[in-house]
Amino acid sequence: MPIGVFARRSGLTPSALRFYDDAGLLRPAETDPVTGYRYYREEQVARATALRRLREIDMPLGTVAQVLDAGPEDAVRLVDEQVAKVTADAAAVRRTAAVLKASFDASFSLSSVSFTDFSLSSASFTDLPGVPVTALKGPVLADAVEQVLTATAHEPDTPVLSGVRVEAAPGTVTLTATDRYRLATRTLAPAEAPVTAWTGTVDGDELRSATAGIRRAPWVRLEATPYAVRFRLADRDERHCRLLPGEYPDHRLMLASLTEVTTRVTLSKERLLRALEEHPGERITLRVTDGGVETGDAGAGTRLSAVVTGQAVRVRFALTTLYPAVSTALGPEVMLDLRGPDQPVTVRSADRGDLTTWAMPVGPDRSPAP
Repeated sequence: MPIGVFARRSGLTPSALRFYDDAGLLRPAETDPVTGYRYYREEQVARATALRRLREIDMPLGTVAQVLDAGPEDAVRLVDEQVAKVTADAAAVRRTAAVLKASFDASFSLSSVSFTDFSLSSASFTDLPGVPVTALKGPVLADAVEQVLTATAHEPDTPVLSGVRVEAAPGTVTLTATDRYRLATRTLAPAEAPVTAWTGTVDGDELRSATAGIRRAPWVRLEATPYAVRFRLADRDERHCRLLPGEYPDHRLMLASLTEVTTRVTLSKERLLRALEEHPGERITLRVTDGGVETGDAGAGTRLSAVVTGQAVRVRFALTTLYPAVSTALGPEVMLDLRGPDQPVTVRSADRGDLTTWAMPVGPDRSPAP
């Protein structure tokens, strides 16, 4: 086929095909000795397509040649190495950009932040424009981030839903995330009392990337800038995560408006998760009676022993909403606080209350209500 047809089949431009011919990566099947026209065969389309995709992940030409001529195992290894490099480069760019943007706001100073009555030393502010907020144990913070991140969502119209709301107050640091169908909060006891009250919505993707370094640090100091948060690690390394603009959903108003709990269920987390995993449908019904909990349709579901107090109730959930709410609960037993078939259920550990998730049920013929 002529070069124009081959270009359309492979997604490469004719000029790119000429370049890859000169580079020795994709030789034409034939070249007219008089006109110089290049012609390609059908079986070359796969190689050309792979070449295009490798270049789309910014793979250098030398490595591209290795991948194209390697066996499957080596090719996969080389692609993984390139992805790791690109990811590390992107993280470095984000950190530099966060520092750069913070430097543009000359008006950011101590007077722009509302401080509590905690005492501060002047040495704490030698690195302005970052303002110290608090210190947390690295492994604990990393676990908390991973737990609440399951409740984030990427919605173009509401970008703050992809972030984690961080609230530092005297004695506590609270992480919150919501996708409108779930709301997860984790309360942490700081390693040091917060030096200032601070609230911000941290980019969830960047926070997820930062957790590996945070987890290895015995403690992490959190500092606030106008556009990002800085996590200073014990080895003097640091991670930057940008702040998301926009108003975060008023989750406190939602929690304050919840009706009274009518039914409380305490049961094995492992057995409930297994029942959810084995359920064949996308939605699952929990039938709660004084004898326990049945998952699925009456007579055809899994019967789970449970301690039940309160009214019998039947509540239906999307599996994608209920499963992560249960799986992130702490401890071997999970507690469900039910308020009826159309009200959020509270999911938390039976003996630890620092991680709590609220999951919205669905009606029989509709999607989860926001």
